[in-house]
Amino acid sequence: MSAAQAKLLLQVIHTDRESQRTDAGWVTKCLFCRKALVLSLDGKHRGGASLEHIVPRSWFDHRAAADLIAAFDGPNDLRNLALACRSCNSGKGSGHDANGPLDFRAREIVTALLQKRWDRFVSPVGE
Repeated sequence: MSAAQAKLLLQVIHTDRESQRTDAGWVTKCLFCRKALVLSLDGKHRGGASLEHIVPRSWFDHRAAADLIAAFDGPNDLRNLALACRSCNSGKGSGHDANGPLDFRAREIVTALLQKRWDRFVSPVGE
């Protein structure tokens, strides 16, 4: 894992209302299945944590997703990122992400996940 990836994971966990710092690292829950996820204090994932782009990166190139991406400063906007377990994240990627923003069910899932993230979101310190 690169230093940039570890930094991004730490930024995400610091904006997650459900995250808690422990002696072992940071603990939160998968955005999808609520399985416990752990990051080391330096941002390295343990226990299968992965970075989830709620609105898929590929959707940022589609006009059909304009309403979903209007509030974001690109796909790596912290409000569009969450932690997910690897199995949920890869399942999303091969499932509805691949259907694109014109698919009603895909949009419904993305919208519900964005709401979950926003409910858990806390602004980074200094903003």
